[in-house]
Amino acid sequence: MSAAVTWAKDDFDLMTPEERAFVQGMILDGGAWSPHPDNAPQQLAYESKADIIGYGGAAGGGKTDLGLGLALNKHRDSAIFRREAPQLLGILKRLEEILGNRDGYNGRDNVWRNAGPRNVYIEFGSAPHAGDETKHQGRAKDLLIIEEAANFLASQVRFLMGWNRTTIPGQKCTTLLTFNPPTNVEGQWIIDFFAPWLNPKFPRPAKPGELRWAASLPASEAYPNGRDLWLDDGRPFVLVDDKPVYDFNPDDFDKEDIITPKTRTFISARVSDNPYLMGTGYMSTLQALPEPLRSQMLKGDFRAGMQDDPWQLCPTAWVEAAMERWKPMIPKPPMDSLGVDVARGGKDNTILIARHDMWYDIPQVHPGSATPNGPKVAGLAMAAARDGAVVHIDVIGVGASPYDHMNAIPNYPVIGVDVRWAATRKDKSGLLSFKNLRSQIGWIFRELLDPDNNTGIMLPPDDRLKADLCCIKWAAEGRTIQVESRDDIIERLQRSPDWASAIFLAAMDTPKATFAMRETRRGPVHDPYESMGMHSPEQKPYNPYENI
Repeated sequence: MSAAVTWAKDDFDLMTPEERAFVQGMILDGGAWSPHPDNAPQQLAYESKADIIGYGGAAGGGKTDLGLGLALNKHRDSAIFRREAPQLLGILKRLEEILGNRDGYNGRDNVWRNAGPRNVYIEFGSAPHAGDETKHQGRAKDLLIIEEAANFLASQVRFLMGWNRTTIPGQKCTTLLTFNPPTNVEGQWIIDFFAPWLNPKFPRPAKPGELRWAASLPASEAYPNGRDLWLDDGRPFVLVDDKPVYDFNPDDFDKEDIITPKTRTFISARVSDNPYLMGTGYMSTLQALPEPLRSQMLKGDFRAGMQDDPWQLCPTAWVEAAMERWKPMIPKPPMDSLGVDVARGGKDNTILIARHDMWYDIPQVHPGSATPNGPKVAGLAMAAARDGAVVHIDVIGVGASPYDHMNAIPNYPVIGVDVRWAATRKDKSGLLSFKNLRSQIGWIFRELLDPDNNTGIMLPPDDRLKADLCCIKWAAEGRTIQVESRDDIIERLQRSPDWASAIFLAAMDTPKATFAMRETRRGPVHDPYESMGMHSPEQKPYNPYENI
């Protein structure tokens, strides 16, 4: 926070001599806001020359005021984002306190025109769901502020940063990311984004406020989410064999292929740095938080709370190890299975993940709005399937229609999976049973990840896939394992674990030859119990390779 009020006589009468002197100094400077002179981190961030500034760590360091001060005093056209729209109300209230009124604010358009002495433009936005960030495409801003950035997906932040630009000569463009330590796996991308400051394994640690050069590289076969390349300076370069080359002839490359790094910095701040909050008792509030929130919010400890939940279905280290093993395969091995999780609404995604033995391909993602009906989803699945791979599709609710369209084709290799059905086997040890089919296929995937089983499973390094796999919990009732249901996850996290559902389906191992013989031997049977050698209790065990 910082001193920022409207300059009415009554306000001056209520101030101490020190406060009046401070405010008068601000008036002489012609600004609407100024960092408190005793808040060194905020002052350092306010004056930083970095293109991308990370600020925060602990709670109470004055993150919101820093962003508003930059917007009012140093920029012309700004955008401020929070993940959820209601979270913007506190920022709007603070801006009103700074300016002393709401003149120029339009709640319908979520913009504040002619704000402050410089008559600047400030837009307010949110992106609660993956894909919502595209609604802001093309709306250039010379200041992009993303509050609580660790609550956003990395892909959302990188997309929005693409519109941090200006055509005004001399106007600096800045992206400000404010955040506390992430409290879940989805937010851990922020540690790599500011790796020199936050990742203890980074080879060359940086000091607070120090400028470092980095280039954000686009998505590729090897890096589906893109990646950051840390460099020694800001010289332009081109990528040759995925390595930077500085000595090149510009005439030999398209302008779009020449990459210019940008500067980043991170400045940590705590409530103890903020003189305005130190006298309010807010520190006592933070001290009373339970661990690991206490260390995260009071001290800005990015290592706190990073342990897995003891009931996490897929341990983070196992998922990361499987992703580290992944490399692009050209040509790809024959496809064995295609998992299809169908969007349950416009906010969800239809996800297709192909499995080639133990190598999983990059997820194909289609917004729910792009898969409005069964024929559309069926067409996407059939176009993605190769080599006679069996399509495993969730048939609960909206998944039934695309399954019916594929199943109508004689001998087409499609399995409709209803995870509410009864389980048919036990775990690897033979001691534990499963509550239902969802628990069974989820636990089998866990067993595939287990390093002790040495399966060599390779997962694409996808942030959303990692977040989905690491968010699911399990419980034990005696010797019965129950994996958390999709509905319970949605209620807990306010999102659907579409990526995890698709990869669980892709892991199902229905023999391809099953479909070549079932029409003549027993008629067209599409029974998910036969996946991975399963069969329903009332059926005779079926061997698809019998009599070959």
